[in-house]
Amino acid sequence: MLKIINTPKAPAAIGPYSQAVIYNNTLYLSGQIPIDPATGEITGNSVTEQTERIIRNISEVLKESGSDFSKVIKTTCFLRDISRFGEFNNIYSKYFIGKPARSCVEVSALPKGALVEIEVIAGIF
Repeated sequence: MLKIINTPKAPAAIGPYSQAVIYNNTLYLSGQIPIDPATGEITGNSVTEQTERIIRNISEVLKESGSDFSKVIKTTCFLRDISRFGEFNNIYSKYFIGKPARSCVEVSALPKGALVEIEVIAGIF
């Protein structure tokens, strides 16, 4: 059975999708960009600032679903400028300490002009 996850503590979806869904004790969290849930606007001008905002958003969805960073299985990370990979990793490594599987790629553009986007797959156990 599919369970839709939605929390006002993370940004509302900006399209026809859910913040996250749970299926068979696995959480599939939609890509998060650095939107402040209170304003609906992008926050932060640097990869560091934007990654910190995204991590806070992810944390809220994980909490709402009954999961946490220790149960993250896989992340997919999108950077508008791969030369900022080290800057991104400095923040990422503070939270994803379980070292989940990961893909990280450069993309030409992200919604709302974001510099970073992260999507997550996590266990519910």
